[in-house]
Amino acid sequence: MMYLILALIGGSLIVISMTINSKLSQRIGVPQGAFINNIVASIVILTFLLMNRENFVSMEKLINVPLWVYMGGILSIFVVSCSNIIISKIPAIYTTLLLFIGQLFMGIIIDYMVGNMASMGKILGGVLIIIGLAYNFSIDRKSFMVKEECN
Repeated sequence: MMYLILALIGGSLIVISMTINSKLSQRIGVPQGAFINNIVASIVILTFLLMNRENFVSMEKLINVPLWVYMGGILSIFVVSCSNIIISKIPAIYTTLLLFIGQLFMGIIIDYMVGNMASMGKILGGVLIIIGLAYNFSIDRKSFMVKEECN
């Protein structure tokens, strides 16, 4: 149960973080916003690590980790930069749903690659979300067009 709560909190914080980062990016630029985001995050985690020295990792462990696992940091720069651009162009709900769809299907692909078969339920769920998103978008688009005609 704790992991479900943490997942919900994490998901909520992602949307808040994307919105805040997008506002910063609009003021100072996309790469600069991503840079500041990562600098602030690094300062916060470094402070945490310094306060809890037992959390430090030895150089031996760092060297023995395969190089490709460090790609997470590089990918996070791309994720933050993309969300900085996207969130200012489309509503947060669409951004969140589109990111979720991307995560769902990438999760299915990764599970398949490591030998876990994707259930039809997961695939069907993703397809239903896409259909719902497309339907909602078409309604919003019609509503927007009606508002423009009235002005």
